Amino acid sequence: MPQVEFPTASERPPPQDAWVVELRSLLPQWESLRDSFKVIIPISISRVNQFDAARLDVEMSAMLKEQLVKVFSLMKPGLLFQYEPELDAFLEFLIWRFSIWVDKPTPGNALMNLRYRDERAAPITGKEVRTGLEGPGLSVSQKIFYCISFVGGQYIWSRLQSFSAFRRWGDSEQRPLARRAWALMQNAEVLYRAASFFNLLLFLYGGRYKTIVERILKARLVYGSPNMNRAVSFEYMNRQLVWNEFSEMLLLLLPLLNSSSVKKFLLPFSKDKSAGSSGDEADCPICRSSPSIPFIALPCQHRYCYYCLRTRCSATNSYRCTRCNEVVVAIQRLGSG
Repeated sequence: MPQVEFPTASERPPPQDAWVVELRSLLPQWESLRDSFKVIIPISISRVNQFDAARLDVEMSAMLKEQLVKVFSLMKPGLLFQYEPELDAFLEFLIWRFSIWVDKPTPGNALMNLRYRDERAAPITGKEVRTGLEGPGLSVSQKIFYCISFVGGQYIWSRLQSFSAFRRWGDSEQRPLARRAWALMQNAEVLYRAASFFNLLLFLYGGRYKTIVERILKARLVYGSPNMNRAVSFEYMNRQLVWNEFSEMLLLLLPLLNSSSVKKFLLPFSKDKSAGSSGDEADCPICRSSPSIPFIALPCQHRYCYYCLRTRCSATNSYRCTRCNEVVVAIQRLGSG
């Protein structure tokens, strides 16, 4: 009777779904290997755009403040001066409430095509990354901390400075506690300015986080639309440059011009001919009235008031007659010669 041999476990054929199980086990390794070879898309946000956006926000707040001050212009003078920190904080809060809190850019950021992105949750690689600008906006905690830092921080610091200056904490006659608080404020301000300067250097080098608060919050400004170019109008800049050059030229040339010669040259083109008309020869050409004490200028014999002619001759060594532009050598009372 022939002996039947059964296949061992190693010789048995694999089940039909074995390749599916193996694929599922190797798929995470394959995806991690594929992601490791993916190139991170570098993005570069214009530093000029970010500075311009911040400047535009400041200008917007100043315009709102100017309009609000005009509303109270007819009330008691100086009424808003004592509440100026509160007014600034209120306007900054309005801008934050209707822009950042509702996931919209500020007016300056909107004009520069910028928006805030939570850099901690921004994807680096993957199918959803196409331009490198993808990523969610700020979280609720980031928005609240942003408001507390920019709006509340500036208001508290402004009020603290005005209160300490009014109470004269820095005077030597004050109590040691007040002087210590004043010194602490000065040291804190110096430390903050030094940190801001260091952050500015990092921003100029890397292009991220224009302020310290943005660096702490990891709130980065990125382009809102990758296809929108930066629209720059040089019309105002050109007009400003032309006007500055023209004013500098006038400041350079006006001291070199003789005012009397210019006046004499422009006299024929003037619509007012009364100064040179024969009917007004009896009036003083300076005050345009009849002289109470008539004097004449020599040698041109034109009539003046005594006080008008004397003050002009005393003011300059070579006064020229207003009517004929001749140098006045001496003055004489009318009818005395």
